[in-house]
Amino acid sequence: MVDRRAAAAEEHGLRIRNIIAVAACGPPLLYATAFIGLALQQRSILYHPGAAFMTPAQAGLAGAETLKLATEDGERLAAWYAAPRTARFPLIIYFHGNGGGLVDRGNRFRMLTMHGFGLLAISYRGYGGSTGTPTEEGLLQDANAAYAEARRRGFPPSRIVLMGESLGTGVATILASRHEAAALVLDSPYDSIVDAAAVRFPLFPVSLAVIDTFNAGEAIGKVRAPCFMAVGEADPITPVESARRLFARANEPKEIVEIPGGGHVPMSRPDVLARAIDWIDATVTATPARDPSQ
Repeated sequence: MVDRRAAAAEEHGLRIRNIIAVAACGPPLLYATAFIGLALQQRSILYHPGAAFMTPAQAGLAGAETLKLATEDGERLAAWYAAPRTARFPLIIYFHGNGGGLVDRGNRFRMLTMHGFGLLAISYRGYGGSTGTPTEEGLLQDANAAYAEARRRGFPPSRIVLMGESLGTGVATILASRHEAAALVLDSPYDSIVDAAAVRFPLFPVSLAVIDTFNAGEAIGKVRAPCFMAVGEADPITPVESARRLFARANEPKEIVEIPGGGHVPMSRPDVLARAIDWIDATVTATPARDPSQ
């Protein structure tokens, strides 16, 4: 009887020790599992392509046409193109954010083209109308294809303005570090995707896992074009501190507009986009100041 009780007590004690051990290891195991899952799914978190593709006319962008651009690795990109009103106006090569597609930027495209600027806006690989799957290397090849198309159409670097929005600011900045351009315009820029990921996932060491970093901070020191940045001080996606670090690393001449209480992509607001247009006019277009009534 005594032996059985001792054996039962020992077995019970072993169970208790096992439960304590599992409890102690549980949170770290769950943490590691969540972190691994985040690392494996990071591209589906970063890229949110809109599958639908509309023509410029369907989006209300008069005078623009649809192009198909070939990348060096064999993808086919849909793009919208509108020629400048006159040769004095530059061509804006536009790189959109991580979500949706070109149609979601219709209002700003109309404002740019109605002012007289030319427009070449690409739909990244994997986004509406384009083949492939988005990655950092892939998007940079897409940017090269857009720049090559502009040069093929006769635009010299002195008439090319690179404009990026959110994710596209990294694309535009890296492209500007590799090719000449008249100006670089950034809407909600960041120093690196790691900064944005750290805001969204503060419990994890995201710097150890991020694959597509779009390290604009490393590239911008090589950019010789004048630079304009617009940031929202309350941006919940690309932190204003990250944009400030990027601005500090940029070469002169440069200008930053910080919108008090502003959120993500402040150039969605006509008044903020108008400030960028005025800056492009003063920097590149070399025409009289824009009429505020336009």
